[in-house]
Amino acid sequence: MAPEELDRDLSDLPAALRWREWMRRIEAVLFASAAPVAREDLARVVGQGASVDLLVEDLAADLEGRSFELARVADGWVLRTRAANAPAIRAVTTARDQLPDLSEFDLAVLAAIAYHQPVSRDGLKDIFGKEISRDLIGRLSARNLIGTGPREPRRGAPYTFVTTDRFLMAFGLETLRDLPDPEQLAEAGLSRA
Repeated sequence: MAPEELDRDLSDLPAALRWREWMRRIEAVLFASAAPVAREDLARVVGQGASVDLLVEDLAADLEGRSFELARVADGWVLRTRAANAPAIRAVTTARDQLPDLSEFDLAVLAAIAYHQPVSRDGLKDIFGKEISRDLIGRLSARNLIGTGPREPRRGAPYTFVTTDRFLMAFGLETLRDLPDPEQLAEAGLSRA
């Protein structure tokens, strides 16, 4: 049996119903995806003349008052639980479910990569005053929280590390600009200035 052809234009439907169906398609794609979905990918489920941005805006408005929301992450959109529901989720899950096997030091290295990227293991050594193991880098990479960046322009051309879209999703950030300001962290007693 051949796969069913997707009728993108829905020209047999009145305009209001067509718009509503396109919104539902976008919602279904976002619901089924574990990663942010780019505008170009969403455009493949709606008609040619449809504005993905306007459909996303209408879907976000449609989700007001629900336990989840539409959020922009990196160059795409995701459906995620609203922050107000975090205590309920924590009541049935553990941090280990979100970032398994990561120690406080692993998270500190991840934060250093986020704030100093692209940064090499030597750069991390300068920050922490000790060698950062390949195993630690491997744990962060295996969880797709970091990836390799450009090689450093020096002898041996060591790899650098950068955060990924998965990192943004794990910490509820749209972009790296949403990271807390280091001075604010210091004032809150969460880091050394």
